[in-house]
Amino acid sequence: MATLFVVATPIGNLSDLSERAKATLASVSVILCEDTRVTGKLLSHFGIKTPTMSYHQHSGDDKTKRVLDLLEEGKDLALVTDAGTPGISDPGGKLVEAVVRWSEKSGQTISHLRNIVSVIPGPSAVIAALSIAGVPTDEFVFLGFPPNKKGRQTYFDRLATIESTTVIYESTHRIFKTLDEIGKRTPGRHLIVCRELTKLHETIYRGTAAEVTEALGSTSIKGEFVIVLAPKRP
Repeated sequence: MATLFVVATPIGNLSDLSERAKATLASVSVILCEDTRVTGKLLSHFGIKTPTMSYHQHSGDDKTKRVLDLLEEGKDLALVTDAGTPGISDPGGKLVEAVVRWSEKSGQTISHLRNIVSVIPGPSAVIAALSIAGVPTDEFVFLGFPPNKKGRQTYFDRLATIESTTVIYESTHRIFKTLDEIGKRTPGRHLIVCRELTKLHETIYRGTAAEVTEALGSTSIKGEFVIVLAPKRP
């Protein structure tokens, strides 16, 4: 039985790609990518010529079946996202779930299941942000990206009720709106806002939502953000 390797890739600095990840990407039959253009640049940088195939949030059952067929044919595959660890606030998670379910239906033993999906660990924006946040991390909640429209208010209402360290992602285009939502509900809560982690212009902002908003207002806003909310004070 072949293996689906879940391979973490850099979140900014290409030097963060591990030697094991390089070897895996070079040895599999096909690399499944969130965006083949983004992954293509990474592969070109390291001289890896493995064929790629797209697998993203709009991939349907036909694409999933094609992946399962490749595994059944004995072809090892790698799953990558545009940046970071696949399956963490990422559409790759649905493929891993599909592969595991398919394996179980095929009558694979528990011990065999461990080899059907294998992880090549590495960069993860949520873990990177927590490591430098300077807040308790023995317990934390990760809520991914806030909804753009439907469910957005409910999302932030829930966020405001969580007392432990909480992490969310946000894009350049909605960072100010998200800070405003947080500020309206918990104006005194301490935030650690990480911009462009591991990249040349990595910047860490610390303060309330209003203070971070003011600091961001005087800079060029680009890149993805990781927002860490410190635990609520007693």
